[in-house]
Amino acid sequence: MILDKAQRRAIASRFDRRGDRFYVTGKLASDPVYAATARALAGRRLPLIDIGCGMGLLGHYLHAFDALDQYTGLDHDPAKIATGQAAAERAGLGQRLNLQVADATTPLAHQGHVALLDVLHYLPADRQASLLNYAVDHLAENGVLVLRNVIRDGSWRFRATVWEEWVIKASRWIPGGAQYFPSEQDIRSVLEARGLRVVFTPLFGRTPYNSYLMVAQR
Repeated sequence: MILDKAQRRAIASRFDRRGDRFYVTGKLASDPVYAATARALAGRRLPLIDIGCGMGLLGHYLHAFDALDQYTGLDHDPAKIATGQAAAERAGLGQRLNLQVADATTPLAHQGHVALLDVLHYLPADRQASLLNYAVDHLAENGVLVLRNVIRDGSWRFRATVWEEWVIKASRWIPGGAQYFPSEQDIRSVLEARGLRVVFTPLFGRTPYNSYLMVAQR
């Protein structure tokens, strides 16, 4: 489940600003998390709740493979939500790709798969367990929880990632920047206490960064 060049360009063309189109094209070409998420969800056609969705690229990616009936993206950044929703409308996906300005205190009426990609470390340590529990609360019985995050392990990759996050904070792409990098045990202890089995897999791709994919299910 990897997009070809034409598919990436088609998705990028839905975005109005040139800078966004450049970012989307590069992100879809270089970031392995989209294909990894598609593989994790394959064969289980449920709605997907994407917490911290940004512009909703995961929804566009999965709809390119007709992998979902419904995508709900939540993010606290109104500008990113507006950009992503406009792109969805332009693609004729307005009914299937729904982006909302919301955070992890916003209750949802439905359950399904849940994605939590590159979000945890932007919260203080005392809020990360609450966010993980919120994700599990919205996980369907046969749903899959897909996380991608930096793991604090003291490696050279971790140190490179800390430097990258400083650059992100300085650019103001993510206001506030990283707050706390969780360990594997920080995440595993919360999810296993809720009865989930968790598999950790390195997802470095062609980067020096310390990203791990975590797939959890009952």
